[in-house]
Amino acid sequence: MPFSDYTTALVTGASTGMGAAITERLTKRGLTVHAVARNTERLAEIADRTGAITHVVDLADTRALTEEVSGLNIDVLVNCAGVSRPGNLLDSSADDVDDLIDVNLRGLLQLTRLLLPGMVERDLGHVVNIGSIAGHYNFYGHTVYHATKAAVHQVSRQLRNDTVGKRIRVTEIVPGRVETEIFGRNMGGTPEAMDEAWKTYYEGYESLTTDDIVNALDFAIEAPRHVNVGMLELMPTFQVPGGLVFDRRED
Repeated sequence: MPFSDYTTALVTGASTGMGAAITERLTKRGLTVHAVARNTERLAEIADRTGAITHVVDLADTRALTEEVSGLNIDVLVNCAGVSRPGNLLDSSADDVDDLIDVNLRGLLQLTRLLLPGMVERDLGHVVNIGSIAGHYNFYGHTVYHATKAAVHQVSRQLRNDTVGKRIRVTEIVPGRVETEIFGRNMGGTPEAMDEAWKTYYEGYESLTTDDIVNALDFAIEAPRHVNVGMLELMPTFQVPGGLVFDRRED
């Protein structure tokens, strides 16, 4: 099912980073794109640039989300919205845990639940979930983030079982470090924080770009209709998972 088979798409997290880049690519591919995010101002900018139809809604608000997508027939669903937190479970608040689960997992599940039946009825559809290497490898990072992305991996696999016999494709894109605003937001979101995050996490590194993610998505969707690209792991050449820590105590 190349792009010519599809007419509509819905992208979450569409106001920034990967979501904005994906929205732009899908509109250039000729699809009518519904862009979902919480930031009204940034969504308006995306709409002006791409012609996307905007939906200002919080993925954690299932009732509002249900009303917002009611009546939409979506061929390509891109679950891209995601949040992270600095630190780990030891220094997390209850809100930190809830926010990560609500956006990264619950919102993805609820939106897919709402739109997938229409795909099945029409015997046509493609679900693209933006995961993370955090869902496949253990390394220092927020435990709840790792847990939600591990769940996204299993959801992506399981959806193929849920829709077996129908022309529904499911792709998980699994990036390493990508140049987005996520680290800057974790550090406070101020211009100073964004600058510090760039110096700490990106300056001097050859990280992935949003174009790399968009090109992977483009490849998966453009594949022949009898081909399901199940998972694409994208890593910067100089970034590798692995390593073993053995902490020695000296009492």
